Amino acid sequence: MTRHPEPTATGLGHSPDDHQSLARVRTLDAEALLAGILEHTGIRLTLLGRAPGGQVGAAYVRWPDGRDGVLTWWPDGSPASLRHLRLTADLLRLARGRGIPVPEYTLVAELPDAIAVVQERLPGARPARTDGALVQAMIAMNERFAGLLTDRRDVPVPDLYLRTSGPGFCVHESLERHSDRTRRLLRRAREVGAAHPGPMTGDDLVHLDFHPGNVLVDASGRITGIVDWDGLGRGDRHFALVTLRFDLSLATREERTAAWLDGLLSDLLDPATLQLYWAHMSVRLVDWSIRHHGPAEVRHWLGVAESRIR
Repeated sequence: MTRHPEPTATGLGHSPDDHQSLARVRTLDAEALLAGILEHTGIRLTLLGRAPGGQVGAAYVRWPDGRDGVLTWWPDGSPASLRHLRLTADLLRLARGRGIPVPEYTLVAELPDAIAVVQERLPGARPARTDGALVQAMIAMNERFAGLLTDRRDVPVPDLYLRTSGPGFCVHESLERHSDRTRRLLRRAREVGAAHPGPMTGDDLVHLDFHPGNVLVDASGRITGIVDWDGLGRGDRHFALVTLRFDLSLATREERTAAWLDGLLSDLLDPATLQLYWAHMSVRLVDWSIRHHGPAEVRHWLGVAESRIR
């Protein structure tokens, strides 16, 4: 089953004129990127191997002084992308200053046709299974993002892309072309977006791809890291729990935990806001499955979407 698309990284390689393209996104070529870093910065990093998970790709690397890092990239080397990466690095420093286990960006390198990013490799590993204890630990960690951006009005509020296509994710055209069922879902999602035209509210730091694949834990199950911050913004931290709820629909997850989270979401969010967040995740995952996976994945995410978007 597909992992969630990364809300900002999946737009890599798409200019404003072609962001509605139905093409698959480009994936990381670590060797070529490391060669570019060496040529343009003089920094020689050693490739250790590909990192698990993710849709665009990441790789483990080692600095000359023995520090380990995680290599990612932005094929779109635009000034806007560079500003976003520098803002991300700044916000992660802010979170680290509050004792939250997020990675430091140790290198943001402008290359001729891309931006290379090396971030700190945090301790721990991705959880072997998702259970109630992990979900509750993730929810508690997410609470630590509350009010973190109260004084950071410069941080943009994320667009949920319910009325127009997103930059490489939430592409409406794929749903329009796929089937009557996906067209009905898109029509309903657009109705939800039209009924709630304002931006997400709140001053929390929002992780836009909050699921167990972006969490690191130690041997005892304690969370040692929250990673993959390509998609972040200022708004309502509870959005992340809707992303988590979609992940719990996968076959390897516990149905009892998913039902418990459903109840929590109903307590935390008013029905209109929950519909808004649910509609975004529905379009995001159905679109991604149409373009990158197969009929089984499309049917799965349609079923999850339709459980609340009717």
